[in-house]
Amino acid sequence: MKFEIDTLGVIHSPYKEKFAIPRQPGLVKSARARLELLPPYDQPDVLRGIEQFSHLWLSFVFHQTMAQGWHPTVRPPRLGGNERVGVFATRSTFRPNPLGLSVVELLGVGRARGKLWLELGAVDLLDGTPIVDIKPYIPYADSLPDARGGFAPDAPQGLLSVHFTEQARAALSALQQVHPELETLIAEVLAQDPRPTYKRGKADEKLYGVRLFDLEVRFRITEPECEVLSIEAI
Repeated sequence: MKFEIDTLGVIHSPYKEKFAIPRQPGLVKSARARLELLPPYDQPDVLRGIEQFSHLWLSFVFHQTMAQGWHPTVRPPRLGGNERVGVFATRSTFRPNPLGLSVVELLGVGRARGKLWLELGAVDLLDGTPIVDIKPYIPYADSLPDARGGFAPDAPQGLLSVHFTEQARAALSALQQVHPELETLIAEVLAQDPRPTYKRGKADEKLYGVRLFDLEVRFRITEPECEVLSIEAI
């Protein structure tokens, strides 16, 4: 049986590339996003009562990787990127149907100039991600304290300590009015260590860059430290 799924809305987030997006929602608290609803779903009635909920479930499409198809087994980062497990035992993007599920904080509802949107927090979604469903998060049903987490039982440990050079701090100061949350966002994103898992625990002299908003953030990692070298407009 085949069927079509409509795109209800599109995500506008600071994450402009897959690299450095946290591997799960909720890990970067300062990452805010806007879910703009598209016609015919951009009418206020579809959101009536939604402010009563603090969090939402979003079903979305892995639009950047869907053309690569799916794999029956994948290498989860939590297992060091070496051990293979079945795709249905992971949240890998390479799925038979390229659908993802994310829980996000609902910060508010906005409406202006004929547009309707949701303000969201703690997101792990790429800018431009198509959203195909929205559901309220129900604590008594969706939070199961006794559930087993398999090979990912706990939140990531051993976060990096993030520091900024004088050059990077000067850039933060200049960008303060446009992006007041930028320093916190960069620190939370890089503390997760966005590098491939096989790089961890080894000497690494490579300089890395990540796009956040319309900026290129350059950094290097000498575990357990991460130094932000520069922040420049793209």
